[in-house]
Amino acid sequence: MDSNANCEYLRYISDTADPKEVLRELMIQYGNDVWNYAYSMTRKWEVADDISQEVFIKVYKNLFTFRNEASVKTWLLKITRNTVLDYKKSAFFRRVTLVDYISAKGTESSAEAEVIEKMAVNDIWKQVLKLPPKYREVLILYGHYQLSMREIADLLGVSEGTVKSRLHHARAKVIKLKESEIHGSA
Repeated sequence: MDSNANCEYLRYISDTADPKEVLRELMIQYGNDVWNYAYSMTRKWEVADDISQEVFIKVYKNLFTFRNEASVKTWLLKITRNTVLDYKKSAFFRRVTLVDYISAKGTESSAEAEVIEKMAVNDIWKQVLKLPPKYREVLILYGHYQLSMREIADLLGVSEGTVKSRLHHARAKVIKLKESEIHGSA
């Protein structure tokens, strides 16, 4: 859906349904996008689940504050991003990350890690997930969610030039990671 269609879609379901119905429609339409974006930023299944739930709770509470300044998808992804950033600032996240790091040092691969590995069949996706967050984020927003440079800039709170620069550097880093993988295994 383009931006105008998204705005019309939200306006239509807002005018014709109760807030619970609007939320249900948004979850059906955009739930996977929200979860995938949360996962791409945290790289943890259970955290992505929690953040997705938190996002839709926030959406429900603030449903009628949508100002039609961006597409519905961009609005939801911005809420997702802010929720992830808030989560990462919390003491809980720092403790869990430290525990994950320590427990991963001397243990075998968990079943969850094996499933994630199998799901990450696409080599490029593996490389993207290795990137630092600021590069990973622009690649995912641009490539997967197909947001425009302006939408990405608005979502991240940076200039379009910064988005273009990060996108350029992200692509270069993916190529470099791929090349080092090829030369390292040869």
